Amino acid sequence: MLMRRALSGAVAAFAASAAVIAAPTFTAVYKAPIASEVSLAGKKVAALVISNDDSLRIAGEEALVRELTSRGIQGVASYRIVPKEEVAAPDKAKGWFERSGVEGVVALRPVSAEKRTIYTPDTWSSPYYGTLWGYYGYGWSTVYIPGSAREERVVVVETIIYSVPRDALLFAATSETKNPKTLGRFVEELASACVKELHKQGLARQVQK
Repeated sequence: MLMRRALSGAVAAFAASAAVIAAPTFTAVYKAPIASEVSLAGKKVAALVISNDDSLRIAGEEALVRELTSRGIQGVASYRIVPKEEVAAPDKAKGWFERSGVEGVVALRPVSAEKRTIYTPDTWSSPYYGTLWGYYGYGWSTVYIPGSAREERVVVVETIIYSVPRDALLFAATSETKNPKTLGRFVEELASACVKELHKQGLARQVQK
């Protein structure tokens, strides 16, 4: 619930501002050596959003399912195969995932939503900066006031992929999204970016016909 509020706060704070809205960017990516032995193409894979907020979880899992399906994978939302009261308990959820016949699990976990201040300094194009001595006199007689400042919200999400039969990590990454405009749009763009990255890493290849 706290992360839901943080994400909603990020949206509300910047929806009507002049802050630059950017698509999700991956800042760290890890592909396990064993991943080269595993292909999820054409297989059943569960989409899992780790959140206590049902609306965020359902929307995120459905968006992820759509993206997985578009890449030739049989995506299924975890909320459809694991009871709500058991999804957070590993010993109980394990059986549901195994009985559903999924080959993999793609999990998205919101990590943080933080506010950063971005400074835009002067371009130092003033004639005072053209020469050392011109600047010297100017510098001693004038207190420099930094250029304009703006705030931006950065939402960090962790993406993890596991092989269910092997119970092994295949892929891990963290992504940053700056100033998400709406929560729904944020979830959709994040799901799209995640699956594109999986395809790039060879884990979500299109099924060849």
